[in-house]
Amino acid sequence: MGLMKRLVPILALAACAPVEPTVPPPIEDTCNAAAIAPYIGQPVTALEQVELLQAVRVVRPGDIVTMDFLATRLNIGLDENETITQLYCG
Repeated sequence: MGLMKRLVPILALAACAPVEPTVPPPIEDTCNAAAIAPYIGQPVTALEQVELLQAVRVVRPGDIVTMDFLATRLNIGLDENETITQLYCG
């Protein structure tokens, strides 16, 4: 038991050692969101003139969305004023 008492402070200090943060890998633009990124901050109606050739999902505040992931699907996040706030793949 004497050995255990001596190891506890050492183990406690080891638990406090700094840990290098892991950086997530960059997300690939598989849905071509970058091409319409200039529309962020504009009304969603601005996209009526844009030809979107992939699957698109519009997400409004309070919407319930499925957890299925489609890498080529463009998700368009809107705020309560129907303004585009985000574009992301999935």
